[in-house]
Amino acid sequence: MQPNSFRELIYLLFGIFVAQVILTLVLIAARKLRRHPPGRHRYPRQPLAPIYAKRHTFSLYMTGEELFPAMLEALETAKHTIFLETFIWKNDELGRRFKHILERKAEEGLAVYVIFDGFANLVVSRAFKRFPGSIRVLKYPSFPRPIDLFDFSSYARDHRKLLIVDNEIAFIGGYNIGELYHTEWRDTHLRVTGPVARNLAEIFASFWNRHRRGRPRLDIDLDLEWQSTVRVQRNDASRLVFPIRAMYLDAIERAERYVYLTNAYFIPDRAILEALVLTARRGVDVRILVPAESNHVLADWLARHYFEFCLRNGIRIFLYEGTMIHAKTATIDGIWSTVGTANLDRLSLAGNHEINLEIYNPAVAERMEQIFHCDLTNARELSLAAWVERPWYTKAAELVLSPLWPML
Repeated sequence: MQPNSFRELIYLLFGIFVAQVILTLVLIAARKLRRHPPGRHRYPRQPLAPIYAKRHTFSLYMTGEELFPAMLEALETAKHTIFLETFIWKNDELGRRFKHILERKAEEGLAVYVIFDGFANLVVSRAFKRFPGSIRVLKYPSFPRPIDLFDFSSYARDHRKLLIVDNEIAFIGGYNIGELYHTEWRDTHLRVTGPVARNLAEIFASFWNRHRRGRPRLDIDLDLEWQSTVRVQRNDASRLVFPIRAMYLDAIERAERYVYLTNAYFIPDRAILEALVLTARRGVDVRILVPAESNHVLADWLARHYFEFCLRNGIRIFLYEGTMIHAKTATIDGIWSTVGTANLDRLSLAGNHEINLEIYNPAVAERMEQIFHCDLTNARELSLAAWVERPWYTKAAELVLSPLWPML
């Protein structure tokens, strides 16, 4: 390449980057100007009775107003151990209730271990993130150490949300801890008792021991079992192991009747997108439910880049309106379901620490299907005809921003 050509290429790339930055800032500002003031949003919900399986009990939650009292009640009943891991933990009324009960339980002599992501909680006051010595705390590092600057796995975030009480009761799903999630966001969380709760406790301990950096080891001796109907899938960035992506691919490609996906940030890679398209072309009813507007404007615009291709290939897209839907769930063919923390984007599927439960149970799948159809009553379906007629400037914006998808 000639020097002048190389210089022109550099100028072009820099110009595109500047355009992307400016466009992103404009979109963020525009959304802030027209965003409604925060308040309680009443989205559709329905009562969800527990599901009793052969070895497990499953309780699904689609509101924070039902989930957080159940989590606090489980903490109150704890007798031996409490393991809590969260991505975001806000210093508000609900966040302080969780902290106070953990402190009280530690004073009573329980073994209390806490993990939270440092970067996600940078805006949380330092005072709130200080705990008494009776609680073992691991703040997952906000930034890599100088020695790890070229280790890309060190940039991963701990995006997992877990609560395990006495190695018997476990909570897993999309909910972070805070009043925003308590009253405003629509999300899905799962409470499970049975053998898989012990597996989740062991996985918590494994993560603690791998990242403890001088803290005491967490040694637990549990009677673990091989599970065929409930499996834990965990993305471990430090070991470059990402089975959740493979889990989705395998389940989608096996589908015969329907695939119902709910996801907060739908920015699939080529393999996931191809699997969804080929499945829809086989005549399977593929439906994807995403927020009409999420809390990340850039993620919304990157997702839009895929909509026309999906619609042209028979995939139905629904936009959840009125509030943020943050769930990361799927159910297929009345037998297979997943609930967890992983979004359908690069950060979750090939970047962050994530955890999902993979469940083979018709009763759970039926309940997940009920939740999906309940959510559809608060969503509008995109039509291909309407989507292709969107203004030219929105198409241009999507094209300019589309190269940023590897960042999310």
